[in-house]
Amino acid sequence: MAANSWKEILDGQMPEDWSHEIDIFEGQMELRRQGKLDEKVFAETRLRRGVYGQRYDNGQRHDGIQTQTLDFPSGDLTKGPNTVWDAPGMQRIKVPFGGLTPDQLDVLAQLAEEYSDHILHVTTRQDFQLHYVHIEDTPDIMRRLAAVGITTREACGNVVRNVTACPLAGVCRDETFDVSPYAKAMTFFLLGHDDTQDFGRKFKVAFSGCGDNPCGLVKMHDLGLLAKTKVIDGEEKRGFAIYVGGGLGAVPHQAKLLTDFLPEEQILPLSQAISRVFARLGEKKNRNRARIKFLVSQLGIEQFRRLVFEEMESLPEDVRWTEFIEDAHQHVDNPLKSGSSLNGQTPLEGFTEWYATNVYHQRQAGYHVVTINLPLGDISSHQAYHLADIARKYVGDNIRTTVEQNIILRWVAGEDLVALYRELKAIGLGEPGAGTIVDITTCPGTDTCKLGIASSRGLAGELRERLTAKSATLPDAIKDLKIKISGCFNSCGQHHVADIGFFGNSRRAGNYKVPHFQVVLGGQWDENAASFGLAFGAVPAKAVPDVLDAITERYVAERERGERFQAWVSRLGKAEIRNMLEPFMNVPDYEVDPSFYSDWGDSRQFSIGDIGVGECAGEVVSLFSIEIAKAESQIFDAMIALDEGDYQAADESAYKAMLLGARALIRTQLLDVSEDPDDIVQEFRTRFYDTELFYDKFAKGKFGRYLFARHENPTVNPDEDSAHRLIEEAQLFIESCHDTEARVNGVIVA
Repeated sequence: MAANSWKEILDGQMPEDWSHEIDIFEGQMELRRQGKLDEKVFAETRLRRGVYGQRYDNGQRHDGIQTQTLDFPSGDLTKGPNTVWDAPGMQRIKVPFGGLTPDQLDVLAQLAEEYSDHILHVTTRQDFQLHYVHIEDTPDIMRRLAAVGITTREACGNVVRNVTACPLAGVCRDETFDVSPYAKAMTFFLLGHDDTQDFGRKFKVAFSGCGDNPCGLVKMHDLGLLAKTKVIDGEEKRGFAIYVGGGLGAVPHQAKLLTDFLPEEQILPLSQAISRVFARLGEKKNRNRARIKFLVSQLGIEQFRRLVFEEMESLPEDVRWTEFIEDAHQHVDNPLKSGSSLNGQTPLEGFTEWYATNVYHQRQAGYHVVTINLPLGDISSHQAYHLADIARKYVGDNIRTTVEQNIILRWVAGEDLVALYRELKAIGLGEPGAGTIVDITTCPGTDTCKLGIASSRGLAGELRERLTAKSATLPDAIKDLKIKISGCFNSCGQHHVADIGFFGNSRRAGNYKVPHFQVVLGGQWDENAASFGLAFGAVPAKAVPDVLDAITERYVAERERGERFQAWVSRLGKAEIRNMLEPFMNVPDYEVDPSFYSDWGDSRQFSIGDIGVGECAGEVVSLFSIEIAKAESQIFDAMIALDEGDYQAADESAYKAMLLGARALIRTQLLDVSEDPDDIVQEFRTRFYDTELFYDKFAKGKFGRYLFARHENPTVNPDEDSAHRLIEEAQLFIESCHDTEARVNGVIVA
């Protein structure tokens, strides 16, 4: 990005070259339409403009907010469009650190109304998404956004994604200093930078103002910056603790500390140096190993640190590195009104409950942050229009989105809280429960995501409805628990850092595929996502509400005084938790309860098609089902060993689980297979991997490499991180075995 563009952005103006970039994209669209631009090249081009293809589900949304039949091209698209031209897709819109103005919200509402399905969706990266958007309309959308200072550039693709930050930055009672101007500076420094254009995968950055609270989640990011101060030569200096190589995804990695304190003037050159090292040494061919977390793990943090700081020394000087710092020190928000108190106003019905969960007292006396709790992260265009007007009336430009898929209004004067609540309630945005167990985070799942396995949004809606119905009687011990749901392994719903997480998968029951969710317990949301939970087993989707009740009721009954959920999970132990879940893992016969054979929010049921039912006395259980159960038992043994601190045993059990999973597949073709690991790996490679029979919807068979890597390069002296990681990989490998067997043997899928 040119220096003049940088200055325009920092001054709040639209850069002149944004319009030119959109013109170029529109030209590339025409070239692709004429067949003069390679599809793979165009795919990366449109992704870097935030334009996605999406899953097509009969033109309906089943989210409880609005269901609208959309006008799609003729033809049978139920199996997914062949190209982005065949059916509407998704437009992602970057909102750096979640900062938003009423004018920008107005435009977003207009676009949702005119080009989408009247719904704005807030993501876990503080972005907005519009679904059911025709690609022909995207240049017009981009131009209208650019006119109010919003870009879609690099909202997707193998680039630096939206830079997130604590939405309370500047008003938080615990922060070291306001990280907002630093997040903004890094956003636009890295946007379009030459050194960020050759990554093998995406790169995510986050800022946090303090270490204890989770708002920034710096320890689960590719690059995390935690605000700190340090006295140097008698003067207090601003800086950051720097974390690298974190990430969730299919196999989560905890970020490593690169340096305990980096002066503020060095954060931009450091980000540039990290980008160069990642572009030069990061994996490019195998996308499943192409995130920077794998590079940090491969090199080790010491070697990675050396390479980065050596790279910093070689960088050409750039005035942008420091020109924002003076403004950062002078940065202050502009409240619309003077601070004040409630002054004993008579509260409206429901105000007390809303105030208890949705209002945060700023460090500035007389001011408050109000959280608008958005079910499933959705706000209608009608609501957005009204919210923009409400913001103009009470807070001005002080709107932000959150990583928990909500919207907050900052700098609300105390005397305005009752009136604000009245107006929010009138447009359906006055629900209490923000930040509580009712406030569930979820990815799009099977509603619109091509990788979705199970309906995360459908499940979240069901759980939210049930929890809301009994919110008045929920025990205090569980009110603040975090529930997060992903539709597949990829943790877009952040299930790994939830107290109680779920991610979608499927299992075979007779001649059917049945939607399931893995139960993940013990993640830590606080302290910037300090640790990750582990999966304890898959339960049918329709059993999840009962599973949640069983877990929370037992926690309330058995917890010690002041014992937090993560500590209770650890004390209870993995074996006992597994015992608690096992009664919910069974799937009733289709004739007994056909509801188990459809997903939440989707009335369609699986069909047995031409597959008949045997006339024997009982249902035949396949050899694969028996054999794969041994693998799942072995992975559980690995989890127990991890829990007990025996990392060598955990590593070996996870490896053995993969061998047993591979052997279960092999025995569907060859009964007399050796138990020798070399023979199992070779037979698996020959019969399933090389033939591309080994397959899963998420990674198209590449999880097979986890077995090869561990077989060929056993870990010497495994530690907690490496053992935890291998267990995650083994679970994914076993899930792929299930997918492969079901696909090869023609199990019916809806």
